[in-house]
Amino acid sequence: MVNTKYDVVIVGGGAAGLSGALTLGRARRKVLVVDAGRPRNAPAQGVHTFLTREGMPPHELLAAGREEVAGYGGEIVTGTVVAAEHMGGEEPGPFRVTLADGTAVVAERLLLATGLVDELPDVPGLAGRWGRDVLHCPYCHGWEVRDRAIGVLSTGPLGVHQALLWRQWSENVTFFLHDGPRPDDEQREKLAARGVTVVEERVIGLEIDGDRLAGVRLDGGRVVACEALATGSRLSARADLLPGLGLETEELVMAGHAIGTHVPADATGATRVPGVWVTGNAVNVTDQVIAAAAGGVRAGAAINGDLIEQENRRAVAALRASAPQNQHGHGHGHGHGHGHGHGNSGFEVPEGVTAEEFWDGRYGEQDRIWSGAPNVALVREAADLPPGRALDLGCGEGADAVWLAQRGWRVTAADISQVALDRAAEEAERAGVADRIEWRRHDLATSFPDGSYDLVSASYLHSPVQLPREEVLRKAAAAVVPGGTLLIIGHLGWPSWVERPPVEVAFPTPGDVLDAVELSEPEWEVLTCEEFTRERAAPDGTPGAHVDYVIRARRRP
Repeated sequence: MVNTKYDVVIVGGGAAGLSGALTLGRARRKVLVVDAGRPRNAPAQGVHTFLTREGMPPHELLAAGREEVAGYGGEIVTGTVVAAEHMGGEEPGPFRVTLADGTAVVAERLLLATGLVDELPDVPGLAGRWGRDVLHCPYCHGWEVRDRAIGVLSTGPLGVHQALLWRQWSENVTFFLHDGPRPDDEQREKLAARGVTVVEERVIGLEIDGDRLAGVRLDGGRVVACEALATGSRLSARADLLPGLGLETEELVMAGHAIGTHVPADATGATRVPGVWVTGNAVNVTDQVIAAAAGGVRAGAAINGDLIEQENRRAVAALRASAPQNQHGHGHGHGHGHGHGHGNSGFEVPEGVTAEEFWDGRYGEQDRIWSGAPNVALVREAADLPPGRALDLGCGEGADAVWLAQRGWRVTAADISQVALDRAAEEAERAGVADRIEWRRHDLATSFPDGSYDLVSASYLHSPVQLPREEVLRKAAAAVVPGGTLLIIGHLGWPSWVERPPVEVAFPTPGDVLDAVELSEPEWEVLTCEEFTRERAAPDGTPGAHVDYVIRARRRP
């Protein structure tokens, strides 16, 4: 599952997460659900107020949901997500999602269905009976304890409201003020009018008889009989993954009082971070199971719509990109179809289309652009280098990165196009070297891979996208460790079949590149600086050629 690409990764496999997965699966999306297998309602005997599923045990509901999701191709794994982060670029995705076992996957969109944590009152024995006879929601559990002796433990300003609410299910309700605020005169009158007994003392423990709640023990030693104890908990959204995504929780206020925290989102679950949705109790802490499931459906539909819009943009970019390319009869510096990167050929990206959309559209025109073979200059110059850490800038569909990994290198491969990176990752899987390559999406105009490397390769950084190519190459040189190698490969001009090349486009000579990158003595030793001719077929299939250059420099130890 390492580096496997999904349309959507859903974190959390409760009713909300599975409903989102079902919606997306039926929309023909590739979906992964990661679930820790610890649902909040696991202690409960049944799910209630869920039409057609009334009283169904929670584990049976989830099992049925998982089976339905799998029926539409959804994948479900038991595990814990420990990190999620945006992989860079202008698009909402992709995101890298890392599990506790070290595996990592990539997702275009994220849906967080991580639920919440109940912060329970600090009363000895209370937590162990949570969801059994210590209860929080009368709509979830009230019918099952109707007409019994019900205690209500006050822990905050909503205590009186809770006591009067539970009174609907039983005439025998005792309100334990515990450490909640004391009722005012109007509230006491309502409690008295409804026959709710008020106990002022603090509760210090529970009385259990044969694994059943029998009563509560007060600070003074007295035991008050009750068969069910209702209490409010502070409801806090799980926030472990939020910092890495640039999100944080906010206080949730009800009736003027803070009852917990949630992740802010719009009506569909979209957060303020593009590409990240949230659903279920993480966003609406008071939702019951059926409402959480409905939220998952809404979020799933919204995510699918967002992906469709992205695909529309890429299709338009491909359509716009194809016209000028066909007109000029060249690939805008794509060369032999791999190791492209992006540079400064002087052509503009069509108006309204981002660089990422242009390249995704360009790759999307065909199932494969590359030749399947690594750069001949790379093979010649790097074959004798001892394997170490390599950075492949503008990796395209991955031929160079795969070749290096097959020779024992650990490779970081970067490109602006997620379409290209996905294809490259699939090729690495087929070649058996996926565990030796990390694919990263970078627009080198705005971001550059971190780290230091024994080999940095920048091959054919030419494209329609305006880019500070010289600055990128200087960053490439700075990333080489002492004793390491910098390899720069580029075009010296247009291919032979271009009869009227654009005069406004100038290709640098190897000397120009050396001057710009500032590979000066004594820090650098230039080992290769030469031109070479590479045979290439023209678009119509006739023989042609391209004159290129290669620079190999070693950074002195």
